[in-house]
Amino acid sequence: MRFAVALRAIVLALLLGFTWLLANSMLGRDGNSFMRMLFSGEQEEPTPEPRPRKYKCGLSAPCPPKHLAFRLVSGAANVIGPKICLEDKILVSSAKNNVGRGLNIALVNDVSELLKFLRPLHEGTLVFVASFDDPGTKLNDEARKLFMELGSTAAKELSSRDSWVFIGAKGIENKSPFEQRVKNSKSSNKYEGWPESLEMDGCIPLRAPLET
Repeated sequence: MRFAVALRAIVLALLLGFTWLLANSMLGRDGNSFMRMLFSGEQEEPTPEPRPRKYKCGLSAPCPPKHLAFRLVSGAANVIGPKICLEDKILVSSAKNNVGRGLNIALVNDVSELLKFLRPLHEGTLVFVASFDDPGTKLNDEARKLFMELGSTAAKELSSRDSWVFIGAKGIENKSPFEQRVKNSKSSNKYEGWPESLEMDGCIPLRAPLET
């Protein structure tokens, strides 16, 4: 009788040892956790996945030296205002209560004020633009020309309720690579009467006058 009990105990020990070895070989480092769960009945808390690191203005990767991190988001219809971020500083947003209908360049919407703002820009000055609701209706030929001189290709055709984000520079020699536009079209509008909101981010290389 005692021999049978001892034999069963040995068999059980061997079985448990084999199970542990099998769990470790199949599950690696999770084998011990598996055994604890097997005997205790407790479920191991899942290890939370590490959150992806965010850099300036929410970029997924850091900008190289002598580059500025930016993110521009145009307004969504006439409900959600635009946002302009530069070097992790929010320049324009609804939360700051400094957005307005039209073109948001330091809250400029009136054409006469817009021209006063754009004409005296110094060489190398960066201009950030994010539309909200209606960027094109009030633009006259001179304002469109000034934006084109800053590197815009869309300003000439910009019309009512288009979505537009743009970064230009005074004295730019070529067209700006930082520009997106979605035309207001009944057949493709995301919202009733407005196209989708635009988001653009990246890194802007500094020109000599702006380097620190």
